[in-house]
Amino acid sequence: MTTEPAAPRRRTPGVGSRSRRIAWGAFALFLAAFAVFESQKYGLPTTVAALVFFVLPDLTRLAGVRPPGTLHQAVNRVWIPLAVLVGYTFGPIVWPPLFTAGLAWLTRIALDRTLGRGLAST
Repeated sequence: MTTEPAAPRRRTPGVGSRSRRIAWGAFALFLAAFAVFESQKYGLPTTVAALVFFVLPDLTRLAGVRPPGTLHQAVNRVWIPLAVLVGYTFGPIVWPPLFTAGLAWLTRIALDRTLGRGLAST
């Protein structure tokens, strides 16, 4: 008995995809405004940290092999910058560039999700 291989599943835009993108877009705008506010408030070191961590996903894509590698997949996870933000908020560390870097990193991830560029499959 021979069986044919199953056709690959294609993800079609569902009912929630447009509303999900709108939510990610609103979240990205909020995070960007918050990062700009923090950068303005604390000066050059926070601005540099925000810019570096905003382009971090692109830098990891350049460091990895095509298709995007494990490092690229890791920096595009929402939980990592979210853990940085929560850890900074409730932890003993007081260094504003760290918080602003987390904001910028999460802003970039939200922007990518808004534009439909989620995690690439490896």
